[in-house]
Amino acid sequence: MPARSILPNQTARRLFLHRHLLDDVRPGKPQDAALLATIERLGFVQLDSITTVERAHHMILRARWPGYRPEQLSPLLEDHRSLFEHWTHDASIIPTAYFPHWKHRFARDRARLVERWRTWRGDGYLANVDAVLTQIAEHGPVSSAEVGEGEARGTGGWWEWHPSKTALEYLWRCGHLAVARRDGFRKVYDLTERVIPAHHAAACPTSEETVDWACNAALDRLGFATSGEIAGFFATVTPDEAKAWCANGLQSGALVEIEVEGADGAPRRCLARPETLDETPPEPTGRVRILSPFDPALRDRNRAERLFGFHYRIEVFVPEKLRKYGYYVFPVLEGDRIIGRIDAKADRQTGTLAVRAFWPERGVKPGAGRLQRLETELDRLARFSGCDRVEFAPDWLREAV
Repeated sequence: MPARSILPNQTARRLFLHRHLLDDVRPGKPQDAALLATIERLGFVQLDSITTVERAHHMILRARWPGYRPEQLSPLLEDHRSLFEHWTHDASIIPTAYFPHWKHRFARDRARLVERWRTWRGDGYLANVDAVLTQIAEHGPVSSAEVGEGEARGTGGWWEWHPSKTALEYLWRCGHLAVARRDGFRKVYDLTERVIPAHHAAACPTSEETVDWACNAALDRLGFATSGEIAGFFATVTPDEAKAWCANGLQSGALVEIEVEGADGAPRRCLARPETLDETPPEPTGRVRILSPFDPALRDRNRAERLFGFHYRIEVFVPEKLRKYGYYVFPVLEGDRIIGRIDAKADRQTGTLAVRAFWPERGVKPGAGRLQRLETELDRLARFSGCDRVEFAPDWLREAV
């Protein structure tokens, strides 16, 4: 058996960042077509409600387009309908052109959620499904606040859904409903055929076609991956389906096995297309960028650690002690390295982006030039989040992790 080709760590990092559109910044404010093309290139953008600085989906897009502003996203979702909301590994914004491939997931979720939610949510929601669907069909879009009149409400936690709210989520996860818009961050649901008419009516691909599409799309966006990473990218195919797809690709010669060098020098066996080995990824920009914790390049914490040596957890063991971070600290990218993590919070009432701490990664020297680039990025981030100044805590520059 011939020896596997080895992809050096720096080349792997640069290729990975190139595939994730993090090797450069795009000038100006993106127009609708350019913004949609960016999301299509990424595959999806994860949604998150936390606004420590700005919501994750907006920070993900801003990292690629510094001129992007949050109000640019809703027209693609709510007017043009070129994007829709549903699940990948988590709640995400997805190009509507991919909607037909989600039909298999809808069917799979129907059976899975009924059994899971009977234990988790109780049986009550199933009795409300038809009533909720009829209400929307006859009277139009609703939020969870507009269904289940007379049902007991909890204190607002995500685990305290009332039965009709659970019915709404079940119908959405199964494809009967779609998110028509958001009021604040609250979902407003309507019949899927009224939200996504053409793609809803499109013929359903075969299961084999969806597996082939999803696995190809995942590998295109990752550059190199294990079968598990391919399955987990959209989370629309099972690990066994991805393994079989990879085995067929290896047999046909469409895929090859390679060794990808990790940040620690250890190799990891991955799959790639043969032509990937001939790519010379560009040297990334040296501009400092503050990323969302849910950025698609970093959301797989194990892969981020292997590839970048970046252990992104709330707690990190360092020699002889345990370092504790807040839940939501932001990775900092410079070139092809993660150079640290920063704790910042936007206070829009005072117009202040408060920087509480910056922890460099081990081996990263916070020299004057690097700190100037970081402060420049913080000034940009402040304006993006609706603030007009940055304030640093007295002890904001911490020891290297």
